[in-house]
Amino acid sequence: QVQLVESGGGLVQAGGSLRLSCTASGSSFRANRMGWYRQATGKQRELVALISRAGSTDYANSVKDRFTIFRDYTKNAVYLQMNNLKPEDTAVYYCNAEQMGTPYEYWGQGTQVTVSS
Repeated sequence: QVQLVESGGGLVQAGGSLRLSCTASGSSFRANRMGWYRQATGKQRELVALISRAGSTDYANSVKDRFTIFRDYTKNAVYLQMNNLKPEDTAVYYCNAEQMGTPYEYWGQGTQVTVSS
């Protein structure tokens, strides 16, 4: 049974920072690509950032130069460092992971990020 457990969301003022964490459990689970998505109220879920197993990254234009995705392979974890947060970053943030060598992907339960102006 694979679970992605997220933490680190909260309420922050505009210009502030937060770091989201996501750890994949399951003794045999090895993540290939990992990423973060977000969904604001009344909007579709959108990609925020991706990181391949090799470490290459990709970001949504709206977060480039403010957010950084990185991972810890020993912990099967992925992180999202969010700086200079803006009210439009307010959303539920979801962690996503692809299982290596399979067509399966998994989602976390989501963590709320609220940025006040």
